Amino acid sequence: MTKQDIPFRPATMTPVIDGGVDERAAFLVKVYQHVALAILAFIGFEAALFVTGIAERMFDFFFGGGGFAWLLLLGGVSLISNFAARSANRLGDIKAQYTALFVMAAGQALLFAPFLYYVLVHQGATGDVVAAAIISLLGFAALTGVAFVTRRDLSFLRPIVMWGGIAAIGLIIAAVVFGFTLGPIFSVAMVALMGASILYQTQNIIRRYPEWAYVAAAVGLFSSLMTMFWYVLRLVNQMRR
Repeated sequence: MTKQDIPFRPATMTPVIDGGVDERAAFLVKVYQHVALAILAFIGFEAALFVTGIAERMFDFFFGGGGFAWLLLLGGVSLISNFAARSANRLGDIKAQYTALFVMAAGQALLFAPFLYYVLVHQGATGDVVAAAIISLLGFAALTGVAFVTRRDLSFLRPIVMWGGIAAIGLIIAAVVFGFTLGPIFSVAMVALMGASILYQTQNIIRRYPEWAYVAAAVGLFSSLMTMFWYVLRLVNQMRR
């Protein structure tokens, strides 16, 4: 029986933090390689949506259908993300973890398609996307460094991220129902919230996951990175206008 065939039993797993320096370094390299793989998959899925014209049709539907259409899209992507998260937590099944990684990339591509079409094609603001991508990746790298350098336990960030996420969903729904706009301050707050999420998740994967669960560790980090990219792009676009 291989390690991948072992069922998920927390008591039987040794977190990578309890291993040697070389083991931790190898684990981290594999985690970020798979985050990069998810980004490439996202780009591939997004390109397919643009080439086939699906992105344009999604733009027409969601930007023409009002806020409730966006809630429909967010709800669908949330279901996809929840499926991916459950699959990623099957730490004894490497195939399920890879499925989760690519499903998460596909879900993010669907969510971004109408927004990216709006920015890239409708506005012609390619620079906004490039700037947002650079800012997000630099921020992700800086937060990763902080999480690994600090000796402080960052588990206190978990309830902040959890309740902040619930509050954000509530504000989004309220904005749709009552017809008000969430401006740049909301985008800044969401970027900060995703920064806290990345800090917590980065430290948590070292404390929780064994060295062979690097794909599962990459799924959550990729999701937080893409959410940060969404709100950085939203903020950059709002400020330019």
